Amino acid sequence: MSDHDEDELRAVIAEYEATKKAALAKRDAALRAFHAAGWRAVDLQRVTGYSRETIRQALHPEARLAANTNRRKTTGTTVRPPADYVPYGDRKRYVVAETLAELHGPTSGSVTLPHHLDWSGNAEYVLDRPTRLASMYKTVLTEATTTSDLRDWLDGATLIRLWPQLWLPAQLRRLWEDRFHELGAARTTAS
Repeated sequence: MSDHDEDELRAVIAEYEATKKAALAKRDAALRAFHAAGWRAVDLQRVTGYSRETIRQALHPEARLAANTNRRKTTGTTVRPPADYVPYGDRKRYVVAETLAELHGPTSGSVTLPHHLDWSGNAEYVLDRPTRLASMYKTVLTEATTTSDLRDWLDGATLIRLWPQLWLPAQLRRLWEDRFHELGAARTTAS
């Protein structure tokens, strides 16, 4: 092979793992301190850009331990969530417009979503780029808290056109398709 041996490689990896573990512990302690000082989990998420799950595990070390323990179990073992567990997608309240005709949001140009809709740090969308347009629609649909969010940022005809290609939580998709049969029809036609 080379002048390097396996022991040197193991030492590099061990040092990395120790450094990573220490940094993770320091970061989690800081996040818990901010949370104890009154910061909400959603605010920590918005500012840091971390996922909900990362923030949850930082604030509740036992959750990280449980997640890591479950990952290490052998593949033959079935791990079941607690009996009262409800997936986040089923707990989240989604907003649905009254009519598609009321949706008159922008369809071209460049827009920046407000922080309550997109706190990713990449909230600017060039709507003339199909992938960014679809990404904005997904973000607005999943994060809208009021129907005015939907009216301000979505366009009814564009939503119908994009609907088949949007990757959405099952409950959100079901709510919208139950109210607007043309969305379900657009998805069926595209298949």
